[in-house]
Order: sequence, then C-alpha cells, then structure tokens
Amino acid sequence: MPPRPAQEGGSARGGRGGGGGRGRGAGRPPRAAHVRTVGVRRPGFGTAGRKINVFTNAVEATIPDCIIYHYDTILPEDKVLPIRLTMQLIKQLQVEPEFHPAGAYDGRKNLFMSHRINFEGGTDSREYNVAMNGNSQPRDKPPRVYKIRIAKANEINAEVLHRYVNGQQSQDESVLTTLTALNVVIRATPIQNNPFNTRSFFTSTEIKEVGHGFQLWRGYFQSLRPSQGRLLINIDLSTGMFHKPGPLIPVALEVLGQNRPESLSPSSGLPERIIKVLEKYLRHVRVTVQSAAREAGARPLTIDSLTRVGAQDYRFTLRDNTETNVAAYFQRMSNRPLQFPRIICAKMTTGAIIPLERCTILPGQLARKEVPPDVTRQMVEFSTKRPEERLASIKRSVGVFSYGQSEYVRNFGLAVNEQTLPITIDARQLAPPRLEYGQGSKEKVLSCLNCFRSREKKLFTPQVVNRWAMVIFESENRFRTDVALGVVRDFIAGCRSVGIDVRETDPVIEYGSGQNDVKQVLRGAGGKCAQKHKKGPDMLLVILPEGGNDIYRAVKHFGDITQGVVTQCLKAGKCRGAREQYWANVCLKLNPKLGGINVVPDADASKILYDPQNPTIVFGADVMHPAPGSDAPSFSAVVGSIDSRAVKYVPRIRVQRSRLEIIANLGEMVKSILEMYLSYQRDAEKKTPQQCTPKRLLFFRDGVSEGQFEEVMQKAVCRELKIAPKITFVVVGKRHHYRFFPKDSNSKQEADRSGNCLAGTVVDRGITHPLEFDFYLQSHGGLLGTSRSAHYSVYLILFQDNKFSADAMQNICYYLCYYYARATRSVSIPAPVYYADIVCSRARIHYDPSGVDLSDTASAASTDLQSGFLPLNPYHLTKMYFMVSRI
Repeated sequence: MPPRPAQEGGSARGGRGGGGGRGRGAGRPPRAAHVRTVGVRRPGFGTAGRKINVFTNAVEATIPDCIIYHYDTILPEDKVLPIRLTMQLIKQLQVEPEFHPAGAYDGRKNLFMSHRINFEGGTDSREYNVAMNGNSQPRDKPPRVYKIRIAKANEINAEVLHRYVNGQQSQDESVLTTLTALNVVIRATPIQNNPFNTRSFFTSTEIKEVGHGFQLWRGYFQSLRPSQGRLLINIDLSTGMFHKPGPLIPVALEVLGQNRPESLSPSSGLPERIIKVLEKYLRHVRVTVQSAAREAGARPLTIDSLTRVGAQDYRFTLRDNTETNVAAYFQRMSNRPLQFPRIICAKMTTGAIIPLERCTILPGQLARKEVPPDVTRQMVEFSTKRPEERLASIKRSVGVFSYGQSEYVRNFGLAVNEQTLPITIDARQLAPPRLEYGQGSKEKVLSCLNCFRSREKKLFTPQVVNRWAMVIFESENRFRTDVALGVVRDFIAGCRSVGIDVRETDPVIEYGSGQNDVKQVLRGAGGKCAQKHKKGPDMLLVILPEGGNDIYRAVKHFGDITQGVVTQCLKAGKCRGAREQYWANVCLKLNPKLGGINVVPDADASKILYDPQNPTIVFGADVMHPAPGSDAPSFSAVVGSIDSRAVKYVPRIRVQRSRLEIIANLGEMVKSILEMYLSYQRDAEKKTPQQCTPKRLLFFRDGVSEGQFEEVMQKAVCRELKIAPKITFVVVGKRHHYRFFPKDSNSKQEADRSGNCLAGTVVDRGITHPLEFDFYLQSHGGLLGTSRSAHYSVYLILFQDNKFSADAMQNICYYLCYYYARATRSVSIPAPVYYADIVCSRARIHYDPSGVDLSDTASAASTDLQSGFLPLNPYHLTKMYFMVSRI
C-alpha cells in the first residue's frame, strides 16, 4: 500500500471546487466507478447521534478556470541556497518581460505561472544571469551573479480539481500539482515580508519573551483543502519560536543563565559542556557584523560553531604572512579595542572568526531547536485561547492574508469569499458508552466516567498487594517518619476504597538521597522486604523530591528493565496530607501496572468489538522522533489488546534509524503481541484454540500511513501464525488545523463549560474527503483553550467482508477514547494510540541511566544506542507497566 501524502503537505485531502453548499451529499454527481482512491472508499455517511450544526475555521474559494504552467527552477550551486535568497533571486528575475504577470514561487524548485513563458528560440527552458545588486560585496567588487535555469515541467488545466472534488477524478499527479500550485499562490504575498515555515507565516505584532534566548511570535496558518463538492481554505492561528534578536552577548548569557560576559571566557573556567550548549543554540543563526571591513548593508553571516579560546588567544596568519590574533585584528580594522577580548568567538560558515561582541542577531529567525520544558509551558499558555476568543481572532486575521490585494491570487483567477468565515457544517452528537465498574460500586454501570470517586465506584478487577516497601528520596528533615507513616495509612485507605487489597500495613520504609546509587537503595529496600516475608515485594512506593527527574528515570529503569517490580512514584510535596481523590487517581495508574482492569464497557457497548464469533484485537502504533537538529534515534512502539473486551494492552518498543517514519520492526512486534494474545486467551480466559483465534484486527496508527503494512501483516505475520483475520488499518491524525465551534457557546445542548463542542461531536460532511472514508471526532471535553478533534482516515481493509459502516467505525473510535485506564474522562484519541505514544515517550527508560546520554548528538548517533537499548523485564510483558506519571 503506498503511503498517503501527509495532511499538512501541499497535497490536500480531497474536496469540491467552485461554489457553495455544505457538502451534505444530496444532489452531488454520482461517484464514478473508475475513480481510484488512496484510502478506502467512503461506505456512506453516518446517521447515529443527535444532528447539530457547528462553525469551522474555513472560507470558500472558487476553483480558477485556467491553465497552470509549472516550471522547474534550477540553481546550479554546490550547496542549497537560503530560501530568502532564492526568493529574492526569482523576484528579481521576474522583472524580465516574459514573466509578466508574475508567477508564484515556493522558494525551492517550483515556479507556477498563469501563462506560458515564451523563451527565445521557442525552447522549453532558458538560463538567466541574475545579479544581487551589491548587497553581499564591498563597493569595489561587482555584485555576485547567479545562474538560474527555468525549465518547463508541466501544464495542467485546473478543471481537474472540479472533477476531483465531485468524485469524478482520481487523486493523481495533476490533482496534487494543482493543489500545490494554488497553495503556493495564496501564500505568495504574505511570505514576502514575514518570516514563514511550511504552512504559516508570522508577524511581530504579538511577541512574548520566554527566556532561554527565545521569543514566541503569533502566526497565521492557511491551507487549501478540497472537500465534498467545494474548495476551502482552512485558516487558523499558530505559534512560532524565534531566536531573540539583538547583540549576541546578552542573548548568549540568557541562554546559559549567566549575567557576566566574563563567564564566556575559557580563562574564567568556561567548560566544554557549556560551550556545546551555546553552540547548539547559535548554529545556523544569522548575524550582522560590526566591522570596518564590511559595508553597511552587507549580507548577514551565518554562525557555524564557536571557538574554544578567546579572541586575544585565537591566532591566524594574514595575507602578508604576518601573524596576529582576532582581538588585535578587529582593533586595527575598526580603530577601537574589543571590550571583552578574552571571551570566545563565533566561527561563520564562510570561515570568518568574529568576536561575539561584534555580532548582532537578526530578528525574525525561526528556531528549529529542541524546546526547553519551561518554554513549552509558556508556548502552551501563549497558544491557548478560549473557543470564542480563538474564532474572533481568526475572523480578524483574514485581512492579514491579503487575498483581495494579492497580485498572485488575481493573476490565477482564484476568488476567495472572506465573508463565509466561519462556515457552518453538519455534525452529530454521539452517545457515550455505558461503562461497568466492580463489585461494591454505588452504580455498577454508568453512561460516562465523569470523575472517579472512590466512594461511588470500585475497580472492575482490583489487584492484591501482599508485600511492599516505601522508598523516600527526600531527607528525613523534610519528610519525617511520622509524615511517611501518614502517607502509608492514606495510601492503604485509598487503595482499599477502590477495591485494591493492600494486606501489609507496616511496610519497610527506606530513606535515600539523590547522591546515593538509586539502584542500590531500591535493591536494599526490596532485600529487607524479602527478609521480612521470605519473598520480594509486589511493588515499591517511591517518594521523589521536587525536580527529581534523574531519580525518576533511575527508578523506572530499575523496576521496568532491571528487576521486574512495579514502581509507583509520588511527589513529596503532593502526597503528604493528600485527599481521597488524589489517592483514587494514584490507584487508576497502579492497578493496571499490577495486572488489574479499571473499567470495562458494559454488555451493549461491548458488542461493537466483543463478538464471540469474531474475536477482535485492537492495535495502536506510534513513532517518536528526536528533537530538530538531533541525530538521536527514533523509537517505534506497538500495543495490542489481549483480552476479549479490548481494555488490557501489552506493548512492544524498538529503537530504529533516526527519523524513519515507517515502523522498521512492525512484523516482529505484531507477531509477538499476537502470540501473547493467544496465550492470554487460552490461559486467563480459558478459551479453546478455535475460540481464541482472532478473526478481526483493527490497527490504529498515529499520524501517517504504514507503507509496508499490507505485505507485513498478510505474509510475515498472519501466514506464519496460520491465522487469516480480517484487517482494518486506520490513521489517527492530530496535526490538522480544523477547529469546531458551537453556534451557541452558552447552550448546554451545544457547548460544555469550557465553551467547546461537547464530547462526541463527529463531522463526516462538508470538510471531509469527497470519496474516501474519513471523519473528524472530538471525543473529549474541553479544559483550557480550544479543543482539537482527531482526524480518522481508513486506509486499508483486507478482505471485503470486514467493512465497517460509517456509524460502526465512528462509534468504535469514540468508545475506545473511554477505555484509557488512567483517565477519569474520555481522551482525545483512542486508548491504544495514546498507549503507544506513552510507550515511545518512555524510551529513555530502556537505557542505563549511567550509560548513553541521549541528549548528546554525537553519542546518540553511535552504535551504542542499538546495543544499549535494553529489553523490558519479562515480569511486565503481560502488564500495563507504562501507566505512569508522578502525581
């Protein structure tokens, strides 16, 4: 199965060009049977639930009636030129008469014209010489000349979009190129004077300083999205992280948390580790340089690295063969000495060595770096707006896109109806599943989770804790013995209130500190427990100090990888004197790790997946990539249900090549889970071999399709295990920009307390694919800001009789959002996808804390990362050990 284009790419996801209508389906032309689809053809629209209308952040656009001429732009350079420079070159080139009216350029390889370029001699290409008018050279040198070849690639009638959005045209290269061209057209004007990335541009009208050398800028997103019977432009707000502009030394000090420029001097003890931190921040940052040798307005330089010695100690040879140092050279050239001659210098990509004090960081530079945790928090705050505020901001932003003033939009005949923002679309409100709790619950079956109150609800299958120990990584002065005994009492009471039977009331209590070997402290506590009971502990309750991240990682490595024992971490500041609800939340995490089940769907809700004649396994999969700029590996995870009600999951995780999007070990991981399923069905649920053979596999993948999925599943897995299940593959996406807003945010029938649409809002008309089986589902209630729905695309169904109706698939996805064990409410994506994400995020736990440093790019790129990745302890193979969080 070929991978499908990414949702945010130029290849949009279907639609209808032309005029109005809400894409309800009535009156649309019949779908041509010959039209091929990438995903599964839509089986029909859903009808379940209460019908409602919602707003969404899009405007209507008409498909132009024109021929689009596609040209390749070829710059014969040894290295890729900066995108800003290539845009300046093409803009200057289009002064030539044959380019009138001007075309839209994407900054790299593609130039789209609304007319044919008449090259000399009637050829399909021509080479041009373009000079940059002296901005990069001293006055006594001529401007640099760039050779640019423009070559015709294709011409496409935009009529293909009319056919495509009306279901009469397959998604082929002509459709994808037309969509790409029109996306380039609508962004051509705003990106000329604003910083931008793939789909957003940013303005300096709203900036937030967040420290660490970064700023947050308000951005604006736009993307042409074909839909059922029409063409839409999805408009949204976005946030960009930028390098702080200004003199380089103050910024460098902010990055390092210092306040004295002298701290940047090697002679003052500047360690290599700190230089690497600053170097990582500054690499690829553009600066202007104060130097008499450079003309005012000279092209900025780009930082490549930092020196390891100060300016007065960095020596080099001049052209006259005399030797000097950087400090002396700049004093001679500018007739003034350096203020800080002992601090390190910046080495530019040109090879020039420049003192930091002579560098000024240019404004408007997006920071493609790993986001510090504190900045992440501030970014969330900056991006968070209540639904009504966000929609109002989006409405105000329409003018920023300059659709009416854009010469490019005009040249291509693209009409944008700004008055249609926001558009109204049909939606439905699905009913939540009924959930079953354990014996002793006030109400055994409830229609939704709400809040898990231990006085009212018991866990469905609570576990028993026979032996345990408490380990405290806090000083006795700050966490006294009487406080520890109080936590023990509260923990036992909290467990018993939800049904977990904690039989030991006087556990071993061991104190340790971050200075101790964490493994030895934990092993010592377990040893004392074993001496007391002649058997090791069922679990360790670990108290962590504030900021104890390193201790936490060591604890989890010991419990999950080395020893094979359940560990539950608590923050010292939160667990002392905690209330009943706190302990109920702890138990929601602890019980699955012990092997228990918190809640199951009732008999009616179970029917959708639990069919004795068709045993079903639900899988979730995800891949986690390193931060931008890092060569560290990627990690892939697959989880799968092993019980009949699809609430108990086991995980598999592997390390793989950096940024590889497909799951390299998919077959091996799925096979292992299938074997575990067969074993659990036989041993725990006492099924016969015929009863436990899976008949259906439902596979959810986070974000993208899996290119080799069909071949791997049919040949490498199912055939080897001698099973022939019906298989459905669904991609769950969160990185889209459609938002849904209730028409009346004050109505309890339309909105929750946060002003968002109610949980269970599903949209499969108006903005979805014209042919393929997809829908948007807002499965969770809002808390802060505007909720984001998940987008579901059904890509593959192996065996035609495994087809799900629209209602069945939408309800399956919605119900699975209620099965997330550690939450007290429905979550935003199905539980197995969430679990796979958690397993990926815990990849560091598989490395010895005293071994490989994943934050070190050089180390992360070595083979140590393959050999150092340790497997899960067999004790946890059938348990949901990954239900973690420090609370």
